[in-house]
Amino acid sequence: MEFGKFFSPMLLKEVEEPFNSASFLFELKFDGIRATLHVGPKTFKIFSRNGNELSKLYPELKALQKNFSKNVIFDGEIVLFYAGKPSFSKLQERMHLKNENRIKYVSEEMPVCFMVFDCLYENDNDLSNKTLLERKKILQKFQDTDSFIKVQYIEKEGKKFFEKVKKMDFEGIVAKKKDSLYEINTRTENWLKIKNLKKEIFMIGGYKEKEENAIVTLLLGEYQNKDFHFVGKVTMGKKQCMYQKLKKEKKIKASPFCDYEEKECFYINSCLNCEVWYLERTEDNKLRQPVFKK
Repeated sequence: MEFGKFFSPMLLKEVEEPFNSASFLFELKFDGIRATLHVGPKTFKIFSRNGNELSKLYPELKALQKNFSKNVIFDGEIVLFYAGKPSFSKLQERMHLKNENRIKYVSEEMPVCFMVFDCLYENDNDLSNKTLLERKKILQKFQDTDSFIKVQYIEKEGKKFFEKVKKMDFEGIVAKKKDSLYEINTRTENWLKIKNLKKEIFMIGGYKEKEENAIVTLLLGEYQNKDFHFVGKVTMGKKQCMYQKLKKEKKIKASPFCDYEEKECFYINSCLNCEVWYLERTEDNKLRQPVFKK
């Protein structure tokens, strides 16, 4: 890796169940924007995992630069805390701003912080060939501030930690192998994420498909005060048994949803339902990161 230049960060594979292991450490998973921070006396850059340079969007983080006399690269998450918890919906309000005056105003009203969990480069030394525990030790040299906070971890007790996270209703946990090296642009089983997903049954009000595509998009709804409300979409493969059931359903012309309509889809008026796992509901009651289960 090169200081001041973008590289794709190491990514996590997802597993459904928490586990205990002496070979892993466990961290809180923050609901924010994954980013690498390049900071030194003459440089301050924030790169998203897709390579976008974000420093102009979060000017409040620029104050961190005065704390660094050497060039350092950190890996972490940009997080906006609201009512004591990370709020992705509030962070979204800032993600697409373009007006500099508006960005400055919102940065003072709703400041973000950088939750840092790895140190990848220090004083012209690439640290990616060191183990995670070695990099964590180097990270401990840097002081926390209001906007730069080191992510703490526990060892062995992943299941107990996950239960605490569920009670607090946080996004989930991350499990990282202690001796793992930092693998750029790689999704690896050395780093795992276990999400705190909600599980519910939703009714299917319609679906979209393309003959050449193996994926079907389901339009999901639920009844509220006798009205059928749209809550979002989820995809599934055509090999699922549900697909054959959908094909047999009688199609209707009008949307069954009281608050949603879209072209080029098949509406149905039946009692077909499915189990969906999702991260949370947005402020307008839509499912975030839904996954079809059965």
